[in-house]
Amino acid sequence: MLVRYNPWQELNALERHINGLLGDTRVPSARLEKDFIKVPAAELQETDDAIHLKLELPGLDAKDLDIQVTEDAVHISGERKSETKTENNGTTKSEFYYGKFQRVIPLKTRIQNTNVTADYKDGILNLTLPKTEQEKNKVVKVNLEQSAA
Repeated sequence: MLVRYNPWQELNALERHINGLLGDTRVPSARLEKDFIKVPAAELQETDDAIHLKLELPGLDAKDLDIQVTEDAVHISGERKSETKTENNGTTKSEFYYGKFQRVIPLKTRIQNTNVTADYKDGILNLTLPKTEQEKNKVVKVNLEQSAA
């Protein structure tokens, strides 16, 4: 029998143990899961002229992102730094979140990596990756022959 090893299982067990020790002051695990997605969600859309890549990177500043584009892949890495403070009845609660991520998105079509345009607003990164002229002109004509009946 093959058992798949899940390294996160040990971290989840440790988190449950620490939360049990801390009682009501624990950090909700849903908050950690939501804020620290290891790999940002991505959406690819292909047109005749370009590939449009949209990535969800909430809570990050543009200066915290490193984007590198080759002819056949997009490499994105960054570091999330977040701090929240709440005050309640004279008690201050402060939480810090840090985490690095990296994602490589392979492209099935070659692009002109020197002409990529980017827009980053409200945690959404939009990249326009123009196709090479050779890829744009990839049209194959299919001939249908009718049999003589």
